[in-house]
Amino acid sequence: QVQLVESGGGLVQSGGSLRLTCALSGGPFSLFDMGWYRQAPGTERELVARITSGGNTNFADFVKGRFTISRDNGKNTVYLQMNSLKPEDTAVYYCNARAVPIMSDNILEVWGQGTLVTVSS
Repeated sequence: QVQLVESGGGLVQSGGSLRLTCALSGGPFSLFDMGWYRQAPGTERELVARITSGGNTNFADFVKGRFTISRDNGKNTVYLQMNSLKPEDTAVYYCNARAVPIMSDNILEVWGQGTLVTVSS
């Protein structure tokens, strides 16, 4: 089964930085776009950043200038570098990816289990 493995969450003080890592594994596939979403208690899940297979990026307004998304196609991995973190960034961060297994025409959308980021004031 194709799955996403996330890491990098934790507790950080306001103004600090964290880097989230997400790797897609589970077999041969063609990897398309990947992204990060987050959900805080009592809120809807929202887009944080997304990156296409060609390297084009999209960011939510609330992270522009603070977060950077990048990918390593050789490792099937996406990163989210989070700088200047604020308490309101506290949330569970979920990795998302779209992939097509080799010899398949089906596009799979895969979600990670989520990693908790807590920013203290």
